[in-house]
Amino acid sequence: MRRSAPAGVGADSGRTRNVGTFTVHALCDGVGTFFEPLSSAFPDAGATELAAAVALDPESFPPDGRWRLHFHAFLIRPRAGGAILIDAGIGDANAPAAEWAPTPGRMPENLKLLGVAPSDVDTVLLTHLHSDHVGWSVVNGRPCFPNARYVVPKADHDAVGKLNPRVRDEILAPLAATGQLDLIEGKVRLGPGITTVPTPGHTPGHTSALLESGDDAIVFSGDAVLNALQLVAPRVAYLLDDNPEAARAARLALLDQARLRGAWLATSHLTDPFLRV
Repeated sequence: MRRSAPAGVGADSGRTRNVGTFTVHALCDGVGTFFEPLSSAFPDAGATELAAAVALDPESFPPDGRWRLHFHAFLIRPRAGGAILIDAGIGDANAPAAEWAPTPGRMPENLKLLGVAPSDVDTVLLTHLHSDHVGWSVVNGRPCFPNARYVVPKADHDAVGKLNPRVRDEILAPLAATGQLDLIEGKVRLGPGITTVPTPGHTPGHTSALLESGDDAIVFSGDAVLNALQLVAPRVAYLLDDNPEAARAARLALLDQARLRGAWLATSHLTDPFLRV
C-alpha cells in the first residue's frame, strides 16, 4: 500500500488529488480518540495483523491502546464547475456527534480556504447515517448547503430510528422539509464520472462511491474501511458493524474493485486520506 504525498491546500484542508478532469480535496473535520479501546473495537485482530497496521498508520495507534481517528469528508470539484461533497463531517458543537466525537468540526473553515461557499455545493452524498458523517448537513435547523440535494441510502433512512433518533430529527427532518432529501437504492449515477457503490453491513444501507475520469479513479470507502487493520487484514470485523458478515463481504469486494481499477482509496478515518491498495 502506498500513501499519498501532501498537497499545499491549507493545513486544515487535508490533501488533494487530481483525478482526470476532477480535483478531490480531503477535508479533515477533526481528530480524536475513539470511546472503545482498539482491542474492543477490533476483537479478532491478532498481534501480527496489529503490527502490520501500526506500520501502515502509526498515528492511529497511540501507546495507550486507544484508537485515534481522523474524520475526513471529501470535496469533488469538476473542471466544468459545481461541487460534490462525500459525507458532511462531525459538525458543530451542538451536532449529534458531539456526544462522543471532537466538536466543533472545521468544515466551514476548510471550505473557505478552498474558496468554496456552501451555496456552491450541488450534491451531498451521506455514505451512511452515523453521526460523525452527517454533522454539517444541517446547522441551527437549516440545511448548510442550500442548493444541494442530499443523497441518502434508503435502507439507512428506514433504520434511522435505531441508528440515531437525533439524526432523524435534526438532520433528515429539516432536509425533507426543504425537499432536498434524495433517497437512493443500489447503484446510482450522481453526476458525470461518479456512481454510488452499495456496501451494506456497517449500516443497513452503507454506500461507497467511485469517481472515474480517463485512466484515473478514486474509491470513497466511507466506513467500509475504518482502520488500517482492515487494509492489512480485511476479514477483521468491527465491533459496531450492524451486520459483520455483510460488512466483511462488502469490504473485500470494494478493495478488489479498487485494485482491479488501479484506484486510489479515499478513507474516512485513517490518518492519510488517500492510499493505494
